[in-house]
Amino acid sequence: MDTQTVSKERRTPTIFNDLFKPWDEWFDNGIWFKTMNIPSVNIKEEKDQFVVSLAAPGLKRSDFKIKVDENLLTITSEKEHEEKVEDDNYTRKEFSYESFTRSLSLPDEIKKDKIDAKYEDGILKITLPRTEQSKKHLEQFIPVK
Repeated sequence: MDTQTVSKERRTPTIFNDLFKPWDEWFDNGIWFKTMNIPSVNIKEEKDQFVVSLAAPGLKRSDFKIKVDENLLTITSEKEHEEKVEDDNYTRKEFSYESFTRSLSLPDEIKKDKIDAKYEDGILKITLPRTEQSKKHLEQFIPVK
């Protein structure tokens, strides 16, 4: 099972790291750009199924969208937050927006119509049941001569 993630490329050679470090931190992590947080994924292979665990604390069940398109499982989350503070002399309104997408290539041996997802304690667990034929070929004993 393969995962596809977005990675951030380094724009300056390492020899210039110390020289440009204050600017890199300000522009890449400061007020201009937010760091992209992509949740960690664990994939556990069991006899009857694969279990995908995605660490995503602070979200609700309704924040997730899970889609299967042929052999690609895509997990997407979008969360918006709005805060408005009013006082006699000013009004402040702040917005924040978080999102991520993770895609996994599924093996052919998955029963796509039986995929199940549960979210509790900050962990999204997706169960990918195997076909009966793939379970039979999972374990093989070799006789010693």
